[in-house]
Amino acid sequence: MAAEVEHRATCPLCEAMCGLRITTVDDQVRSIRGNADDVWSRGYICPKGTALGHLHSDPDRLRQPMVRGADGIHRPVGWDEAWAEVERVLRPVLQEDGAGALTVYVGNPVAHNLDLVKYIGALVGMASAAGMKAIYTPGTVDQWPLNLVSALLFGGMWAGPVPDLARTDHLVILGANPSASQGSMLSAPDMLGRLKAIRARGGRVLVVDPRRTRTAEAAGEWLPIRPGTDALLLFAVLRTLADEGLVRRPAHLDGLVSGLDEVLALAAPFTPERVAAACGIPAEQIRGLARDLAAARAPALYGRIGTCTQEFGTLATWLIFVLNVALGSLDAPGGVCFPRAAAWMPGSTRAPDQTGERWEFHRYTSRVRKAPEVFGQFPVSCLAEEIDTPGAGRLRALISVAGNPVISAPGSARLDAALPRLDAFIAVDNWLNETTRHAHVILPGLSPLERGHADDLYWMYAVESAFKWNGPVLPAPAGRPAEWEILLRLAGTVLGMPAPDVDLAALDDLYTTGIITVATRPGQPLAGRDPAEILPMLHGRGPARLVDLGVRAGPFGDRCGERPDGWTLEKARRHPDGIAFGPLRAGRLAEVLQTPSGTVELVHDLLVRDVGRLTARLERAEPELVLTSRRHLRSNNSWLHNVPALNRGTNRCTLLIHPLDAARAGLADGQPAEVSTAQGRLSVPVEVSDEMMPGVVSLPHGWGHGQAGTRLTVAATRPGINSNLLNPGDVLDIPSGTIVLNGVPCQVHPARTVDGQVTAAP
Repeated sequence: MAAEVEHRATCPLCEAMCGLRITTVDDQVRSIRGNADDVWSRGYICPKGTALGHLHSDPDRLRQPMVRGADGIHRPVGWDEAWAEVERVLRPVLQEDGAGALTVYVGNPVAHNLDLVKYIGALVGMASAAGMKAIYTPGTVDQWPLNLVSALLFGGMWAGPVPDLARTDHLVILGANPSASQGSMLSAPDMLGRLKAIRARGGRVLVVDPRRTRTAEAAGEWLPIRPGTDALLLFAVLRTLADEGLVRRPAHLDGLVSGLDEVLALAAPFTPERVAAACGIPAEQIRGLARDLAAARAPALYGRIGTCTQEFGTLATWLIFVLNVALGSLDAPGGVCFPRAAAWMPGSTRAPDQTGERWEFHRYTSRVRKAPEVFGQFPVSCLAEEIDTPGAGRLRALISVAGNPVISAPGSARLDAALPRLDAFIAVDNWLNETTRHAHVILPGLSPLERGHADDLYWMYAVESAFKWNGPVLPAPAGRPAEWEILLRLAGTVLGMPAPDVDLAALDDLYTTGIITVATRPGQPLAGRDPAEILPMLHGRGPARLVDLGVRAGPFGDRCGERPDGWTLEKARRHPDGIAFGPLRAGRLAEVLQTPSGTVELVHDLLVRDVGRLTARLERAEPELVLTSRRHLRSNNSWLHNVPALNRGTNRCTLLIHPLDAARAGLADGQPAEVSTAQGRLSVPVEVSDEMMPGVVSLPHGWGHGQAGTRLTVAATRPGINSNLLNPGDVLDIPSGTIVLNGVPCQVHPARTVDGQVTAAP
């Protein structure tokens, strides 16, 4: 009888990075539970973590490459045949129009896959060197305001501070629901437990959200707000602090902040009385919020996706940081502090295309819509028009990496229709989903249990400094390339090398040397070192070698021999439960800042110009009803709906609506409703609940399965509806180019059937 084997691992499905104990027998998963000895999560686990075995054994998961035949049907092929098909469809595009006719779509799961997150830079960087103009990512439908504001204020696009949950006594959460997300750009297992701990020690937690979420219930205080008006509320709070002499100017920020008085002057028009009607919050309640924050010993404000994905997402994100400064909370115990990631990453430096003294945005525009770039990207809704609009510069080829924009991109019906017009569509993906069904070739990677894992980006937003590494839990099948090898081969192909002939070892050395070179630049941890000296010191190949570099170049590392007692990946491997380096701490602002002035630069033309647009918003009539998005603990965008254990229970794909709005529309609980926007209309069952504030309805995102040509058997049994068929792709937060998902005007009426089908917009 085969023996049980217990493995230590880290869940790669979200930012909580929870430690797992996985028991296997004969390479089959028998159980998954939380690891009580994990230095980071200490036994906490959510339902998603237990699904890793299901993801691995899913019969729909692709184990072989797939090639689409002339009849539109995908069939499994060997790797040689797959790469031959890549050559057949991609080479003519590159020869005729160059890499300018190619783009890359980088899906959200890339950030949770060590192979992909470490080597997507190789594909994008080499394709850009060959002439690719821009890439597309979900950044423009979730977090670009945070990255833009972090770049402008602190000098690094990933340099945002996080709330010091262990010491704050008054936390205000805007547009975030960690009961479902487990924290977003705020890595902290068991977020609800941490919120309850704040209250248990006498502190307060307030959630500002149109919906009384489970997070709001755990917080104990809920302030409903009309979607899209967070910036108005925050300006009014700032105005109140200024009027009542409550602005703090603590000594620890002396000489490290510039522009606060200018922002206080910008707040002058936004009195609580003037913004109250638009926000749906009485003026005295706004003043009370300001006074409560000022009275707190250690207040902190935190905002996320709901704050970013609205009409004034950049201003709202900016004002959260401004208020943390005005309250003296920035870089203060219990306020918002800068994490200390144990592993250095190249993303902590200035992007290579940013050559000026300051970060620059809106440097060029897209071909069709003339949308300005942000971080070298256009809004993802531009992708369809760049494919289906004839003319010079039309996109003819797409490489999609772990993405499903037909579900996740606003205005997605047009993208679904445009993808078949591509001359070459290569997908790196493990599933035949709503997007990859259009691909000429699908190149599958390994399952999460067949590859090693170490989180990269999310330690930069963690409430404690720690590091964890785990090798593969299960052996990879013979002959299967890892995803980092797939990306390198694609990169070499774009550079002009025949796909079968790409020298992966040579290309890997070239790419790794480039990363080392970044680490040796002035101001970086290995400044002045010779990259040729460092390369042979690193162990392994592929992602493991890059992780070794990150650990060695990190604040606790051996600096590639300069500090012999420091950490390396080899040392870290001996600690399967992880290594703890200490809690979040204050006093790091000066070392974190990368701005030209060496201060937190609160004022920028890009932000100030948008204040005028916000002022004009006050004069606009309010729509009777607006639509917002939502997520669920057992979902992760669109990519966990094929797991039986996570797709059972009551129907989650419903329209949440307040009883007053339901009565006004003539709707009852469970009845089908027709929801329409300027983009389209569809039908969906109603869920009447006072957890929604009046005037606001909510649909979950990530659904809309069951389309012809897909292979998602479980998801197809409960397909739901695609909310992005209702979200217009051309309504943007102007500074960041982020598409508005929260606060979309809509109408709701009774419907005859619940078919989820879209007709032409009225």
